[in-house]
Amino acid sequence: MKGNTLRVGWFLAKRQIVGSSKATTLLIIFIMLLTYLNLVVVSGILVGTIQGIVNTIQEKYLGDVFISTLKNSRYIERTPEMVSFIKTLPQVENITVRYTESGVIDAKYKEIQKSKEIHDTVATSIAGIVPSEEDMATNLREMITEGEYLADDDYDQVMMGASLFRRYLDIESDIYSVLDDDVVIGSKVMISIGDIKREVTVKGIIQTKVDEIDRRVFFTANQFRNLVGRYDYSANEMMINIKKDTDPIAVKNTIIGAGYGKYAKIQTALDAEPQFVKDMRDTFAMLGNIISSIGLVVAAITVFIVIFINAITRRKFIGILKGIGISNFSIEFSYIIQSVFYAVCGILIGVLIIFLLLKPFFAENPIEYPFGDGILVAEVSGTTIRAMILLIATIVAGYIPARMVVKQNTLDSILGR
Repeated sequence: MKGNTLRVGWFLAKRQIVGSSKATTLLIIFIMLLTYLNLVVVSGILVGTIQGIVNTIQEKYLGDVFISTLKNSRYIERTPEMVSFIKTLPQVENITVRYTESGVIDAKYKEIQKSKEIHDTVATSIAGIVPSEEDMATNLREMITEGEYLADDDYDQVMMGASLFRRYLDIESDIYSVLDDDVVIGSKVMISIGDIKREVTVKGIIQTKVDEIDRRVFFTANQFRNLVGRYDYSANEMMINIKKDTDPIAVKNTIIGAGYGKYAKIQTALDAEPQFVKDMRDTFAMLGNIISSIGLVVAAITVFIVIFINAITRRKFIGILKGIGISNFSIEFSYIIQSVFYAVCGILIGVLIIFLLLKPFFAENPIEYPFGDGILVAEVSGTTIRAMILLIATIVAGYIPARMVVKQNTLDSILGR
């Protein structure tokens, strides 16, 4: 009996959908499509704004596993031994080692300093890298915006981050100082690391949108170690990239299990991610959900109105159906099927647009922000959950008006009273 009731409801729904206005049907499906895109894309772009920053930080600075100095240590002890061990791990694709010290750039050291005059100086981080290894791990060469990338055997030449220059970061701050525009490729500047001073030539400028990179001055590792007397090869940072489909937690635990956790802080990229970035991701996700919810309510109201008007205009027909013995549930079920039809059509079209058009488009053409590149975050699990939410909201919006009309007295419905 129940099976017959459902079959009757299905038959009535099919007849109503086929017999309804094509323009009205397409309009409702279009509204469902826009609502689904709103649910997924708005929150996806907001979260993607932060995820793009996270991806850039991971690609250019943290890698899959990031090793840094312990809280009360200046260097990573046993660096050469640790690097040798890491290179033997089958999961590891490449590793780059960085040496860092605090320092100062003086761009006007040759000028005669007047009494109490302050030179054009910028406090920053000075780093030593093996350029070929760094490029292999981070593709840093592609980030050159002026000049040339460092060679492994360069001497007294440096590469500088774009955020050290006013033309890339035009701000006025006593804390966040920048170099004037007269410092260009080929200019000589004085680098001071404690009591050590060295005149160097600016060979290249890089812009990665990662502050830890764009506020640094880069020497070759050999010259940097000689300058600061780091003859034991003790590093400050190591960035490890692992092979695809490899668990970074497993690699991290392997390194810690070998006893190197006593000498360095060993983290996955997620562990090393700044807390404010995590907080921003959660905040943007919440804002996206709030905005999307407004669209969901609008879509539900639209379906409610359409179904209600449809049911009211067909009230006499509904009364006749009830009079010949069609159950209330069959009639209500027919309107639920209509609602599901509209929602499913909109969702399926939306899924195709998101995964075949929008995601590839934003991957190739990210939204450029000064602090990172925004992408569209749309995972299968998330889009499925949002599809279910829209489907449930649409079913409820279709059932309520149908229930309101079907509950009316049969004779009154037939007579239009």
